[in-house]
Amino acid sequence: MSSEILGQILTTSGWVRGRLRHGERITAIEADPLAPEDVLVLPGFIDLHVHGAGGVDVMEGGDAALRMARLHARHGTTSLLATTMTAPPEHIERALRGVRESMAAAATGAADIMGVHLEGPFLNSSKLGAQPPLASTGTIEQVQRWHDIAPIRVLTLAPEIPGHIELIPQLAAMGIRAQAGHSAGSYDDGAAAIKAGLAGFTHLYNGMSGLNQYAPGMLAAALAHGEFAEIIPDLQHVAPGAIRAAMRAIPRLYAVTDATPATGMPDGEYMLGSQRVMKCLSCVRLVLGDSLAGSALTMDLALRNLVSLGLSTAAASDRVSRYPAEYLGLRDRGTLSRGLRADFVVLDPSLHIRSVVLAGRQLTHTEGARHETVHA
Repeated sequence: MSSEILGQILTTSGWVRGRLRHGERITAIEADPLAPEDVLVLPGFIDLHVHGAGGVDVMEGGDAALRMARLHARHGTTSLLATTMTAPPEHIERALRGVRESMAAAATGAADIMGVHLEGPFLNSSKLGAQPPLASTGTIEQVQRWHDIAPIRVLTLAPEIPGHIELIPQLAAMGIRAQAGHSAGSYDDGAAAIKAGLAGFTHLYNGMSGLNQYAPGMLAAALAHGEFAEIIPDLQHVAPGAIRAAMRAIPRLYAVTDATPATGMPDGEYMLGSQRVMKCLSCVRLVLGDSLAGSALTMDLALRNLVSLGLSTAAASDRVSRYPAEYLGLRDRGTLSRGLRADFVVLDPSLHIRSVVLAGRQLTHTEGARHETVHA
């Protein structure tokens, strides 16, 4: 069954005032000078780093990833990677089984769970941030065991840990994008990792050695050589000026939420993995230690924040849709073009969501809203 939406449509060749026809995939984009100017149609958002929402955490296992994906869909996220935390192996495996089950459920009203972002445990114990102190050295055998449970698409590691540089090309051969994060590595460590096939950087600036003119760290390697990197544009993790600097240095810097169970929930205390966190005024911190602990960000707010920094709507859209799709090598989503999945968001002129379409099906008002009481 075919449907259509009229408005200002952001296509691969620019804005088209017209109509987008679709079933599960886009069948046509046609010019129409009578289409409304105050309806903006953008590609659905793609979040490659999201831990939870609506009071649920991927680490819980069961259907937590699916419930999380329903809430994020209401904020325009049409595809995501369920993201784990450092934990004992049996807890990670419980989470992975839950992701696998959530992926297998033919659920409506939920963002497409494309696989897993394994964030930990292959981190530097001196740069854990909100991760619990259970870091370990990675092996390809361990990754393969976990990959057999649920598909790992992205894996965060600290390249300076002995054995991790050698792991990077093995991960690439498995189709897993290795990225540097929670790292105390030097510029040279980062450059060597890129040469070995490192694909990106996890929440740029946060959880990594910085930019010192005498002893440049992992951030310097990212800014000097990175093609892709993720960043959390909640304007709390990274100051606006630092985001602007990163956008000039890294061609395909893309937004992630790093969202936690506190997303879409009222202020209060929540669990992030085994860590107690407190949400207050859209900021999430560890109860013990006061470190930032993920965010309460949603991708629609990330889009608006990027525009507030001076980006055009089209340029901001690239950083929440097109670039993450390119990073994962996805050819069926991330832009609006004939033949691609009909994943798109319909926005008003202030970039607030009017409706969300997932594989051609419009999200109903009630889908995904069961736990949502306060917008992040």
